[in-house]
Amino acid sequence: VIQAVFFGICVLTDLSSLLTKGNDSQEQERQLKKLISLRDWVMAVLAFPVGVFVVTMFWSIYIYDRELVYPKLLDNFIPAWLNHGMHTTVLPFVLIEMRTTHHQYPSRSCGLAAVCTFAVGYILWVCWIHHVTGVWVYPLLEHLSPGVKIIFFAAVTIIINIFYLVGEVLNNYIWDTQK
Repeated sequence: VIQAVFFGICVLTDLSSLLTKGNDSQEQERQLKKLISLRDWVMAVLAFPVGVFVVTMFWSIYIYDRELVYPKLLDNFIPAWLNHGMHTTVLPFVLIEMRTTHHQYPSRSCGLAAVCTFAVGYILWVCWIHHVTGVWVYPLLEHLSPGVKIIFFAAVTIIINIFYLVGEVLNNYIWDTQK
């Protein structure tokens, strides 16, 4: 969903940019700048770190033991192409976007705070779903003791923050005007 929303914002930004090109309206220019800022923020804080996290974690766990993250039973409901759409194509598309479009990252402290807020919110949502239904969204969590779950959730939050920093460094490297 994050990727779909992000790339929808990208398309809207590109269309708005094309439609306002050559137009001297300061209001349209101001609105376009807001849209570009939103696009850049979503890329920096959500699309890149969450996208890279999903791909690396999903396939790492899948290779180790697919039943922990994507039980074979799901093959009856979710076709392989859709699984790859959710867990594979995210990475090349987000890397292509980073290479083709310069994104202005927020200050590091604001970016990391936003990533942490998202990670904690998502973890709380996963725990809430378990509380209400009695089922863990990710089968891996069924095998962890409460203490290990806390360590796992803390590690996940740290990893996604590392991916934020990787995205910032990669963006700065790609778009270094000194080169």
